[in-house]
Amino acid sequence: MPELHNETLNFEKVWAALMENREQMKETDRLMKETAERQKETDRILSEKASLLNAQIGSLTNLFGDFTLGMVAPRLREKFMDFGLVFPKTSPNVYINDTKNEISFEIDILLENGEKAMLVEVKTKLTEERINKHVTRLEKMRKHADLYGDKRSFLGAVAGFAITDEVKKIALGHGFYLIEPDGENFNITPPHDKPKEW
Repeated sequence: MPELHNETLNFEKVWAALMENREQMKETDRLMKETAERQKETDRILSEKASLLNAQIGSLTNLFGDFTLGMVAPRLREKFMDFGLVFPKTSPNVYINDTKNEISFEIDILLENGEKAMLVEVKTKLTEERINKHVTRLEKMRKHADLYGDKRSFLGAVAGFAITDEVKKIALGHGFYLIEPDGENFNITPPHDKPKEW
């Protein structure tokens, strides 16, 4: 009989341990759910903060872009006269949206006379990618002009506050005029060879 009594005790101990384990598992599940909910809330807050930061960075970039554009545009015609280029007309923020021919692009500053036009791209930080996009913009301008009988030649210029030496070489190598800040003024460097015309 004592063996039966021991078996009963063992069963009761095992049963009690199972019940305790079940309660611990319930508590673990509850804690895991709470942790998951807290993580969701943390993710939501971080996502909101990231969106806000991106918006602030975008605003700051636009502010610098507007400042650069405002600094360059008013004196650009005068500066290009040093290179024998006279442009009586200056237009900031020109949009070409030819839906019929599927040609659309934006020009930061467009300088014009009867024979030539200069498309100026103004960026806070000038990069090789932006230079390549400006080449594409000039190609689109040439195509658009040809479709409408505009026989003028098109020149390109790029301006920026932050420009590495490598990017300067690339811009000048593409036949662009390079516009850089110099204190409260700016300088224009002509291309190494003859300016490229589109």
